Amino acid sequence: MTHQPMILRILHDRVAAAVLGILVLAAFLVPVLNLMVPETSPFHVPSYVVTLLGKYLTYALLALSVDLVWGYCGILSLGHGAFFALGGYAMGMYMMRQIGDRGVYGDPTLPDFMVFLDWKELPWYWYGFDNFGFAMLMVMLVPGVLAFVFGWFAFRSRVTGVYLSIITQAMTYALLLAFFRNDMGFGGNNGLTDFKDILGFDIQSDGMRATLFFLSAMAVVGGYLVCRFIVDSRLGRVIIAIRDSESRARFLGYRVEYYRLFVFTVSAVLAGIAGALYVPQVGIINPSEFAPANSIEIVIWVALGGRGTLVGPIIGALVVNYAKTYFTGALPEIWLFMLGGLFILTTLFLPKGIVGTESIVAAFEARRLQLAKWLRPYDYADKEAGQ
Repeated sequence: MTHQPMILRILHDRVAAAVLGILVLAAFLVPVLNLMVPETSPFHVPSYVVTLLGKYLTYALLALSVDLVWGYCGILSLGHGAFFALGGYAMGMYMMRQIGDRGVYGDPTLPDFMVFLDWKELPWYWYGFDNFGFAMLMVMLVPGVLAFVFGWFAFRSRVTGVYLSIITQAMTYALLLAFFRNDMGFGGNNGLTDFKDILGFDIQSDGMRATLFFLSAMAVVGGYLVCRFIVDSRLGRVIIAIRDSESRARFLGYRVEYYRLFVFTVSAVLAGIAGALYVPQVGIINPSEFAPANSIEIVIWVALGGRGTLVGPIIGALVVNYAKTYFTGALPEIWLFMLGGLFILTTLFLPKGIVGTESIVAAFEARRLQLAKWLRPYDYADKEAGQ
């Protein structure tokens, strides 16, 4: 591996440079086309499109976080939806505290759902969420602490492979059941909604939607740079070695559990930030975000885009979620079958994903030749003998 500066390595990776360039350009161009171009112009970007694209970008950051642990450390996490949801709940709690007496019941302290459930006082774990800085700290701290504690016990116990994947899914399912309970103080089945503003700015305004889109795009760029810095460092070379041969890394004296714990925690923090950007753009956060199926879908995004490439999961998340938006409207009854078929086709014909495969055409051609050799082995044996 060369010791060039990270920026030069990104520029040499033409796909990564192109994707990051498009993201930075879109971060500035889309808000301009939304706010400054008249609605009658064909170049105007409607506000709903800005919000939709912003949601896709939060998914891209979430996929990037999964690729860091799965693609480079070999940890197939089926519970990253939990970290995403916890970051979203932290942001949602801040926005609920900002409603104040503008709620349906007019209580200046208690959110509407607490008044409805006859809560008498604010739970202790809601204190501080009226402060934006504290809430942003919790967006990163809560998923990070959960990942650290979970990883501390799992990795020290040397739980790996499918067993680790199962317990990560069990973790998110346990949180799903817990957050469904009304007595948990997080809105129960309905979750948190009816948000009004952030830092005094109307959350429904075009300016705030454009700002959230800009922040989402820059968060993806920043997340990519953080992940690239990690994987290109000495620590990154160690985690790749652990992925490829854990036992050999242990014999060389590396404390494998510490490296995995670090990467798993950083990944959870990135997922929490993605959740915090997601919630104000969709306007709601409820326990369905903890559903295990959501975490499995993230893995599909990463696999389609290209595991172990960083830029591939960004592309995979954008492509799959755009297709989901289109086909759930056009052909809603077959979308899940299409998603499953897409994953199967990716596994069979593009095992390295879109970005991981140098040429899609070359990949299909190689598969065709392999099939032809299997069907007519003698013809190919004669050709090779003649050469």
